[in-house]
Amino acid sequence: MRKDHRADGLIVLFDGVCNLCNGAVNFIIDRDPTNLFVFASLQSDVGSELLRKHKIDPTVTDSIVLIEEGRASVRSTAALRIVRHLKGLWPILSALIIIPRPFRDLVYRRIAKRRYKWFGKRETCRLPTAEERFRFLE
Repeated sequence: MRKDHRADGLIVLFDGVCNLCNGAVNFIIDRDPTNLFVFASLQSDVGSELLRKHKIDPTVTDSIVLIEEGRASVRSTAALRIVRHLKGLWPILSALIIIPRPFRDLVYRRIAKRRYKWFGKRETCRLPTAEERFRFLE
Protein backbone atom coordinates (compact mmCIF):
# COMPACT_ATOMS: atom_id res chain seq x y z
CA MET A 1 0.00 0.00 0.00
CA ARG A 2 1.29 3.43 -0.91
CA LYS A 3 2.05 5.54 2.18
CA ASP A 4 -0.44 8.36 2.40
CA HIS A 5 -0.22 10.96 5.17
CA ARG A 6 -4.02 11.05 5.33
CA ALA A 7 -4.06 7.37 6.26
CA ASP A 8 -2.78 8.29 9.74
CA GLY A 9 -6.17 9.75 10.74
CA LEU A 10 -9.65 8.34 10.90
CA ILE A 11 -10.27 5.96 8.01
CA VAL A 12 -13.76 4.80 7.11
CA LEU A 13 -14.02 1.71 4.92
CA PHE A 14 -17.44 1.30 3.33
CA ASP A 15 -19.28 -0.90 0.86
CA GLY A 16 -18.82 1.10 -2.32
CA VAL A 17 -21.80 -0.42 -4.13
CA CYS A 18 -24.32 0.03 -1.28
CA ASN A 19 -26.57 3.09 -1.51
CA LEU A 20 -27.03 3.18 2.28
CA CYS A 21 -23.26 3.09 2.80
CA ASN A 22 -22.73 5.82 0.21
CA GLY A 23 -25.38 7.88 1.98
CA ALA A 24 -23.49 7.34 5.24
CA VAL A 25 -20.28 8.63 3.62
CA ASN A 26 -22.13 11.75 2.43
CA PHE A 27 -23.61 12.17 5.92
CA ILE A 28 -20.15 11.99 7.51
CA ILE A 29 -18.61 14.40 4.99
CA ASP A 30 -21.40 16.94 5.58
CA ARG A 31 -20.80 16.84 9.36
CA ASP A 32 -17.00 16.76 9.30
CA PRO A 33 -15.95 20.35 8.50
CA THR A 34 -12.36 19.80 9.68
CA ASN A 35 -11.86 16.79 7.38
CA LEU A 36 -10.93 14.33 10.12
CA PHE A 37 -12.19 11.38 8.09
CA VAL A 38 -10.81 9.85 4.93
CA PHE A 39 -12.55 7.07 3.03
CA ALA A 40 -11.91 3.97 0.96
CA SER A 41 -14.32 1.40 -0.37
CA LEU A 42 -14.00 -2.15 0.88
CA GLN A 43 -13.68 -3.21 -2.77
CA SER A 44 -10.67 -0.98 -3.47
CA ASP A 45 -7.05 -2.12 -3.28
CA VAL A 46 -6.51 0.19 -0.28
CA GLY A 47 -9.63 -1.17 1.44
CA SER A 48 -8.60 -4.78 0.82
CA GLU A 49 -5.11 -4.14 2.13
CA LEU A 50 -6.39 -2.41 5.26
CA LEU A 51 -8.77 -5.30 5.93
CA ARG A 52 -5.85 -7.74 5.63
CA LYS A 53 -3.63 -5.59 7.84
CA HIS A 54 -6.28 -5.54 10.58
CA LYS A 55 -7.14 -9.24 10.12
CA ILE A 56 -10.74 -8.55 9.09
CA ASP A 57 -12.28 -11.19 6.89
CA PRO A 58 -14.00 -9.45 3.94
CA THR A 59 -16.38 -12.39 3.56
CA VAL A 60 -17.71 -11.70 7.06
CA THR A 61 -17.49 -7.90 7.22
CA ASP A 62 -19.14 -6.23 4.27
CA SER A 63 -20.31 -2.95 5.74
CA ILE A 64 -18.60 -0.20 7.73
CA VAL A 65 -15.15 -0.30 9.32
CA LEU A 66 -13.43 2.52 11.21
CA ILE A 67 -9.67 2.55 11.64
CA GLU A 68 -8.72 4.95 14.41
CA GLU A 69 -5.27 5.25 15.95
CA GLY A 70 -4.24 1.99 14.31
CA ARG A 71 -7.21 0.01 15.69
CA ALA A 72 -10.14 -1.24 13.64
CA SER A 73 -13.77 -1.22 14.75
CA VAL A 74 -16.60 -2.86 12.84
CA ARG A 75 -20.42 -2.73 12.69
CA SER A 76 -22.18 -0.78 15.47
CA THR A 77 -18.94 0.01 17.30
CA ALA A 78 -17.55 1.66 14.16
CA ALA A 79 -20.74 3.67 13.65
CA LEU A 80 -20.82 4.86 17.26
CA ARG A 81 -17.13 5.80 17.20
CA ILE A 82 -17.70 7.76 13.98
CA VAL A 83 -20.58 9.85 15.37
CA ARG A 84 -18.35 10.85 18.29
CA HIS A 85 -16.40 13.06 15.91
CA LEU A 86 -19.25 14.70 14.00
CA LYS A 87 -20.49 18.25 14.51
CA GLY A 88 -23.90 18.92 15.96
CA LEU A 89 -25.73 16.70 18.43
CA TRP A 90 -24.62 13.45 16.79
CA PRO A 91 -21.92 12.71 19.41
CA ILE A 92 -24.71 12.14 21.94
CA LEU A 93 -25.48 8.87 20.15
CA SER A 94 -22.03 7.58 21.05
CA ALA A 95 -23.40 6.99 24.57
CA LEU A 96 -25.15 3.93 23.11
CA ILE A 97 -21.74 2.23 23.28
CA ILE A 98 -22.74 1.19 26.84
CA ILE A 99 -25.23 -1.26 25.34
CA PRO A 100 -23.46 -4.62 25.05
CA ARG A 101 -22.02 -5.13 21.58
CA PRO A 102 -23.94 -8.34 20.82
CA PHE A 103 -27.24 -6.46 21.19
CA ARG A 104 -26.04 -3.45 19.20
CA ASP A 105 -24.67 -5.68 16.45
CA LEU A 106 -27.90 -7.67 16.28
CA VAL A 107 -29.76 -4.52 15.21
CA TYR A 108 -26.88 -3.49 12.95
CA ARG A 109 -26.77 -6.88 11.22
CA ARG A 110 -30.53 -6.89 10.60
CA ILE A 111 -30.30 -3.54 8.83
CA ALA A 112 -27.12 -4.55 6.97
CA LYS A 113 -28.72 -7.78 5.79
CA ARG A 114 -31.60 -5.86 4.17
CA ARG A 115 -29.72 -2.75 3.02
CA TYR A 116 -29.60 -3.68 -0.68
CA LYS A 117 -33.31 -4.52 -0.68
CA TRP A 118 -34.31 -1.32 1.14
CA PHE A 119 -31.83 1.17 -0.31
CA GLY A 120 -30.59 -0.43 -3.52
CA LYS A 121 -27.21 -1.20 -4.93
CA ARG A 122 -24.93 0.49 -7.47
CA GLU A 123 -23.23 -1.25 -10.35
CA THR A 124 -19.88 0.34 -9.47
CA CYS A 125 -18.21 1.87 -6.44
CA ARG A 126 -18.87 5.48 -5.48
CA LEU A 127 -16.80 8.05 -7.31
CA PRO A 128 -15.91 11.14 -5.27
CA THR A 129 -16.57 14.58 -6.68
CA ALA A 130 -13.60 16.79 -7.54
CA GLU A 131 -14.08 18.63 -4.22
CA GLU A 132 -14.13 15.36 -2.26
CA ARG A 133 -11.28 13.58 -4.01
CA PHE A 134 -8.65 14.53 -1.41
CA ARG A 135 -10.70 12.68 1.22
CA PHE A 136 -10.53 9.32 -0.55
CA LEU A 137 -7.55 7.00 -0.34
CA GLU A 138 -6.41 5.49 -3.61
